[in-house]
Amino acid sequence: MTRYPSPELKDLPEDMRARILEVQEKSGFVPNVFLAFARRPAEWRAFFAYHDALMLKETGSLTKGDREMIVTTTSAANNCLYCVVAHGAILRIYEKKPLVADQVAVNYRKADITPRQRAMLDFAMKVCLHSDEIGDADFAALKQHGFDDEDAWDIAAITAFFGLSNRMASFSNMMPNPEFYLMGRVPREKK
Repeated sequence: MTRYPSPELKDLPEDMRARILEVQEKSGFVPNVFLAFARRPAEWRAFFAYHDALMLKETGSLTKGDREMIVTTTSAANNCLYCVVAHGAILRIYEKKPLVADQVAVNYRKADITPRQRAMLDFAMKVCLHSDEIGDADFAALKQHGFDDEDAWDIAAITAFFGLSNRMASFSNMMPNPEFYLMGRVPREKK
């Protein structure tokens, strides 16, 4: 699965083990990223602390779906299989649209998304591919769709953070869990 062996769950520090078990309880499986990055506990803690600060944030105008859309789109630009598949699954669930993740991963400009989301992704892709070219016109385009400067920061921070994640997942050959492929595509069985 990966170039670097993942530690056993039983061998991890208690705080990490508790977080991973919580994720497993919620999703029904342990996403590979949790164990792959656990080989370095200090980095794991820092990674997931920043992840949570960006992705679980309750302020600003970005929805959870918007955040996952940014990750899926920019991860596709970075050719990160793990993040496109994993975050695409979460995107499908949040947006309740089984086709949207594939659409934004292949060509967000032709995806079934709102003009607001398109402006958000235009900005994210410029941060992803040409951050040195960001200028006032890019912020003005966001403002036309109701985004403020703090939202722009969020879009850029999510894009940049997942640029790091994309590169770590790709170089280490981290593969998506099989469970991700069907999530949000087919209705869940009622319990």
